[in-house]
Amino acid sequence: MAPHIIQFDSVLSDKGSKYAVSGAKASTKAEADAVLKALVRKKKYAKATHNTWAVLLDQDGQSLPVKNDDGESGAGMVILRMLEREELLNHVIIVTRWYGGTKLGGDRFRHVQTCVRHYLDHLEPRNA
Repeated sequence: MAPHIIQFDSVLSDKGSKYAVSGAKASTKAEADAVLKALVRKKKYAKATHNTWAVLLDQDGQSLPVKNDDGESGAGMVILRMLEREELLNHVIIVTRWYGGTKLGGDRFRHVQTCVRHYLDHLEPRNA
């Protein structure tokens, strides 16, 4: 069964780079991987420069952080920290970036935060 993915396309753009954010329930790393795999079946997401993601898995009452920067060094940790602050377990969030040709420096981390905040603000209360 395919995971139910919540998607927000075109959350923001800066200097040609475009960002989107997606997510779904995932209680194991394999489920998080399945969400990403389902997302990149869409040609648009398969062609993205980065599909950075993170999830806090509930493992016997302990939270197990799992992340993947997908070449956007440090971005997975930004997502992970926001999940920890929200105490959102078993929900993978993926921030997608299409590189626009101009390096963004530290702004890219603010953009990742903006995308995750957008996702969290539109998530059903404790729809984790």
